[in-house]
Amino acid sequence: MKVIVITQARSGSTRLPNKVLKKIEGKTLLQIHIDRIKKARLVDDIYIATTRNKEDDGIVNLADNLDVKYHRGSEDDVLDRFYQTVKDIRPSFIVRLTADCPLIDPALIDEVVNSAKEKDLDYYANTIEELYPDGQDVEVFKFSALEKAWKETNLKSDREHVTPYIRNNSSYKGGSLFKSDNHGLDYNYNHVRLTVDEPQDFKVIVKMISALGLEKDWKTYADYYIKNKNIHSLNSNIIRNEGFIKSLDKD
Repeated sequence: MKVIVITQARSGSTRLPNKVLKKIEGKTLLQIHIDRIKKARLVDDIYIATTRNKEDDGIVNLADNLDVKYHRGSEDDVLDRFYQTVKDIRPSFIVRLTADCPLIDPALIDEVVNSAKEKDLDYYANTIEELYPDGQDVEVFKFSALEKAWKETNLKSDREHVTPYIRNNSSYKGGSLFKSDNHGLDYNYNHVRLTVDEPQDFKVIVKMISALGLEKDWKTYADYYIKNKNIHSLNSNIIRNEGFIKSLDKD
């Protein structure tokens, strides 16, 4: 069963332009992100899904330098961007990540992939119930689920954010189209922000890497964030999934 990671990346963020190309200790956030993904044992290949915009040439150049494949597609229809990336490969499972999460945990990726395969689920994620830190989101879904969503939904928020159609029609949510489950956690870490949407988030990641380096697991980073007020006070007032909320408002 082939497993392909697709991580979406673009330069045109309104809140923090060119964020994935910002550097910490000589490495871009995108490189830190990719280097950590490469340590996942159950991943067969990695693709960066970016846009056709000229401003994203830098992401393509970095993909080449990191020896990672890429696909260029629609800026707004990210569901189509994902589908076009793998439509000829038709992998068994796709792992959806976002490149603004530099400290993504490869062991967590493996946990979610392994459970999705063992349970033979159409959709398995740690985001149906948000107990993990923002910045540790891992969604795994079958190619058949991606293709069905691509064919059936025209809602803007579904197409911009890739998985809402699958998640909202999944068995965990009471739906009948996709067999699903949630990767849970005993303790709620959803107030921890390890993602980069705003300038303050970038400052947090700089401090975290300066203190702990680039090799720690998600829980070590999260516990350090919680224990250090000078860090979590920087971005704790930022709303989680603000972009998705704005998309729903536009619907």
